[in-house]
Amino acid sequence: MKKNIDNKSNLRAINKIVLILLIFYFLLNKNKYIKVCLCTLGKKENRYVREFVGHYKKYGVDKIIIYDNNDLNSEKFETVLSDYIKDDYVEIQNYRGKDTIQINTLKDCYKNNYKKYDWFIMVDMDEYIFLKNFKNNVKSFLNDKRFVKCNLIYLNRVFHTDNNQIYYKNRSLFERFPNYKTNVTSIKSIVRGHISNLNINSIHGVNYKYKACNGFGHLFNKKKKMTDFKYNYFDHFYFKSTEEFIDKINRGDAFFNINKKIKFRKINSYFALNTITIEKIKLFEQRTGINMDYFKNKISKRSK
Repeated sequence: MKKNIDNKSNLRAINKIVLILLIFYFLLNKNKYIKVCLCTLGKKENRYVREFVGHYKKYGVDKIIIYDNNDLNSEKFETVLSDYIKDDYVEIQNYRGKDTIQINTLKDCYKNNYKKYDWFIMVDMDEYIFLKNFKNNVKSFLNDKRFVKCNLIYLNRVFHTDNNQIYYKNRSLFERFPNYKTNVTSIKSIVRGHISNLNINSIHGVNYKYKACNGFGHLFNKKKKMTDFKYNYFDHFYFKSTEEFIDKINRGDAFFNINKKIKFRKINSYFALNTITIEKIKLFEQRTGINMDYFKNKISKRSK
């Protein structure tokens, strides 16, 4: 009888030890139990796409789905991403030759994959996530208890300037353009998966009814400006050098059909955050055909 009691006691002790070990294992590996997908649209991004993919792989994203919006006979992502595609880390969707389709691609990406992934990062190919207190790990961030009740997380974007660089250089974007400005409040979103009727109605996010939060887990207030430019945000390399920005506006737009009016508006946004110089103005004139007298007059007034 005593032997049976001792055996039962030993079994209970073993079970407790096993349970404790399982709990520790789960806590140490909890990030492995959520899956994160990134959805993006790209056109003429072969120069930058490996840095983009490598950045998000380092941050723990499980899958990147790229909607290829290049012209029918232009460059292909397969040329520079063959290893990632072979490993099934990157998936290419063919949207070549189509116009103004950015929202459609985000809707398509979510609709076809929402059952497979727990979270979706929806960004442009020049937007790189930064998470200061989460060891460069997006799963640690998303597993934080502050986001348990959040279906949508909005993060600010910081806009990196051109650093007065005129021409392209084959180096990392973070090395070339370390300076950024935070006086533009603009957001991008991370969306929870497994929502069957999700309404994506903007390239920056979805309908506010889905319990939107900011990067601190507080309920998002669309009337109040977000101010987190220190801890959790997206580095936005929208401008790059003058030459690269000209290439961007000349190749068209994922949202608007490009024309001279749109080009001028984009040049104006460029000079709102970057220094106006004669050298830059001349390059814009030569490569866009846009009359730059408005910006020349700004320089004249500044020199008086």
